[in-house]
Amino acid sequence: MNDDHRPTGLTQDAGFQIGVSRTLPVPPAEVWRFLTSPEGLALWLGGGADIGTERGSSYTTADGTTGEVRGFREGARLRLTHRPSGAVAETTVQVTVTPRGEGAMLRFHQERLPDAAARAERREHWHAAMETVVNSLAPQRP
Repeated sequence: MNDDHRPTGLTQDAGFQIGVSRTLPVPPAEVWRFLTSPEGLALWLGGGADIGTERGSSYTTADGTTGEVRGFREGARLRLTHRPSGAVAETTVQVTVTPRGEGAMLRFHQERLPDAAARAERREHWHAAMETVVNSLAPQRP
């Protein structure tokens, strides 16, 4: 199949993928601290997740999703495998925080999704997770 007829989100090498990004008016270190806190991990990865910083560290969420850390750069990038309970295959999730002016660009990316339906479901998940992060980090207004 040539690129002109490839379904949205289908790559040649990584299956279906989805990426969601947003620039936040929050310092990168604050975004990173939140994302890797128990509260932050629960909203994008799943409740009960406790991830390590070493490559190969495994995790399990409260709903039975499992995976392992594939890459960790403090303050900047977390890459891990993701296999929901009962799933046949695992996917790869990457979270990055990049300085942008006075704020930070946050990006969630997931690849190796099995099909367009899984991509659509994860697209909804990542958009909801992003909105929750944005609302959680929004400055409190008097």
